[in-house]
Amino acid sequence: MQKIALFGTSADPPTAGHKTILSWLSQHFDGVAVWASDNPFKSHQTSLEHRSAMLLLIIQEINSPRHNLCLHPELSSPRTLETVEQARLQWPDAELTMVIGSDLVGQLPRWYKFEQLLKEVELLIVPRPGYPSEKLDLWQLRRMGAEVAIASLNAPNVSSTSYRETGDTQAITPTIEDYINREHLYAWHEAQKRAKVAH
Repeated sequence: MQKIALFGTSADPPTAGHKTILSWLSQHFDGVAVWASDNPFKSHQTSLEHRSAMLLLIIQEINSPRHNLCLHPELSSPRTLETVEQARLQWPDAELTMVIGSDLVGQLPRWYKFEQLLKEVELLIVPRPGYPSEKLDLWQLRRMGAEVAIASLNAPNVSSTSYRETGDTQAITPTIEDYINREHLYAWHEAQKRAKVAH
């Protein structure tokens, strides 16, 4: 049976961490469906269109030898259950695995029709710095019927938030940095530009 990883992410902007995760997923799944999403529990600074374009650049950078990383913007929905229903239409016979960061585990029970979602997909949790997997309270998810696994990878200690707040270029790849500069994205970037003009 084909195994498909579903990886929706705010990607505001996508970071070197996203690149590491996607590379790992491409090595462990037959197919990886990627999309930029609006998380109803977060605010976003950049349009879905820009975030999708940046994710496509990350996919192209990885250039997976298996050619199994694909951008699927049609899967984007604030409700994960709707995403999974759409994915099921595309891959009716596949085993679907929803990939989430360990920082989102606490939000899961508040997701739309969460218990129904657990019947449709397996969960793969990617450890994130500051949210160690050994401290995750997974028994409650399993009690609700979730099939949960933890990915065996260490993503770099970078985040989209730190980039948005400080302009930390260590968080992103040069290709993404070029895109951000070209499209004049993010408030700190505009503030930096104004400061240069003032001098």
